[in-house]
Amino acid sequence: MKISIISFTRSGRMLAGRLAKELAETDKMEIQLYTKYRGYLDEEKQRESVLFVEGSVGEWAKAQLQEKNATLFIGACGIAVRAVAPYLTDKLHDPAVLVMDEKGKYVIPILSGHVGGANGLAEFLAGKMGAEPVITTATDLGGRFAVDLFAKRNRLSIVNREGIGAVSAKVLAGEKITLSVEKGHIQGDASIPEEVRVTEYPSEEAADVAVTSRKEGVRAQLVLRPKEYVVGLGCKKGKGDEEMESFISRKLKELDILPEEIWAVASVSLKKEEPGILAWCRKENIPFLTYSPQELMETEGKFTGSLFVQEQVGVDNVCERAAMKACGMGGRLIAGKYAKDGMTIAVAKREWSVNFDEE
Repeated sequence: MKISIISFTRSGRMLAGRLAKELAETDKMEIQLYTKYRGYLDEEKQRESVLFVEGSVGEWAKAQLQEKNATLFIGACGIAVRAVAPYLTDKLHDPAVLVMDEKGKYVIPILSGHVGGANGLAEFLAGKMGAEPVITTATDLGGRFAVDLFAKRNRLSIVNREGIGAVSAKVLAGEKITLSVEKGHIQGDASIPEEVRVTEYPSEEAADVAVTSRKEGVRAQLVLRPKEYVVGLGCKKGKGDEEMESFISRKLKELDILPEEIWAVASVSLKKEEPGILAWCRKENIPFLTYSPQELMETEGKFTGSLFVQEQVGVDNVCERAAMKACGMGGRLIAGKYAKDGMTIAVAKREWSVNFDEE
């Protein structure tokens, strides 16, 4: 996760610096500090770690939202609201936006509390700084089952977002909801919340929530679809965004796979900064996983090997091996290596399951 933190005064900038130090050793969290505090320009020692925002706060916020970065404003809520308002899309695609006061007493998630992870991030940041998270989401306040958070934790795509409100309203009214899951896809001895009654899919009655890979004939107020696929990619250095997007989209269309059904994109570690791949993953809000050549070579299976590729990157096949590596146990290739114009793609299908754990 990348978190962009912006401050507006000297005290705000100092607080941002302390927060960055607290988060420095946190795994899988990248921190970038920004400021509009003009006095910062005279403080040479901090130039490399903090970026001064030359343009408007709104322009800066637009860039962060487009990059899908979690964003923390250290200052007034009004600044954050006015900055992000023109660039919002919907609750399923907007990243987390939070506000922290300059004294570091409160952390307030103001956008995308569940799907974007703002509520959880607020609690995490508050714990690091000894602050108080200010959570306003009704299901969180009541300690109730939140179906959109359940979907996020289990990497399920929400097919019909209008169903979230209806299901949540029923939970908040103290009624049980029926959650129907395809047979064999509930993980272990699940601790099921008291608000939820689990049945196998398809159930005899229409369910409140259905978790199924089926695309037609699903009877439920809210449909959640598992992200079953992993796309493995390889390419020559510097492939453009549009060329990469066109290449990926053609293959997915051929396989009748929607971007929201993709669990991850995977490649070799040498491609972790490849702009064309990163741009597509960012646009579709899909995680990009990379593995070392040794990790890929240790992946079991039959793959289309290439001596040239092995000489270049240290592994005989990138796309197929990366797709299978990301799938984990039980994965299988459904589309082997396809190459065109210096790009390669393969698609694998993973085993999926759901649980009710909070983490």
